[in-house]
Amino acid sequence: MSASSFIYLASQSPRRQALLAQIGVAFELLLPLDLAAAEALEAVLPHESALNYVKRVTRLKLKAALQQIQQQSLPVRPVLCADTTVVIDQRILGKPANASQAVDMLNQLSGKTHQVLTAVAVGHHHRIHLALSRSSVKFAPMTAADIQAYVDSHEPMGKAGAYAVQGRASAFIQKISGSYSGIMGLPLYETTQLLQSIEAA
Repeated sequence: MSASSFIYLASQSPRRQALLAQIGVAFELLLPLDLAAAEALEAVLPHESALNYVKRVTRLKLKAALQQIQQQSLPVRPVLCADTTVVIDQRILGKPANASQAVDMLNQLSGKTHQVLTAVAVGHHHRIHLALSRSSVKFAPMTAADIQAYVDSHEPMGKAGAYAVQGRASAFIQKISGSYSGIMGLPLYETTQLLQSIEAA
């Protein structure tokens, strides 16, 4: 991957933008025209495993982004999409819709180890390349006051599993195994490999 790589990033996440910039990839944001429809893509299907879910949602995001480029007659460039999900006891924890849901999710994570799956996909010239990052995070036990104070900070909102590993939640994280950037939302090693595969093709 060369420093002059220029891609579309189809993501509203400021964390993914910062991570891409960190490895020197130039990008232009490609934001969905219909935010409600974009959010609907993240709905979990009945009996769907976390692995199937994160791959399916990432592919759907990429397909929508590629269609948007065509519909708007935008210049053709590689498009990068990603999706992150938090899993505990085979339950998928998405983004909390309100403070009550955030409290419930954090209660589930407190004192336990959970998994974080992030799928990354790059599409270009009718080719789609997808990679998956798997990590685990162990939370220390959190008191009700700990959880309420964290929720009151508003940091959990808009975050899968109701926490940001790079934020205030780091005070409660005892151990991480896997990709720190993947837990943030964009595994940089896998992303670099995908961009290199697109350039080499």
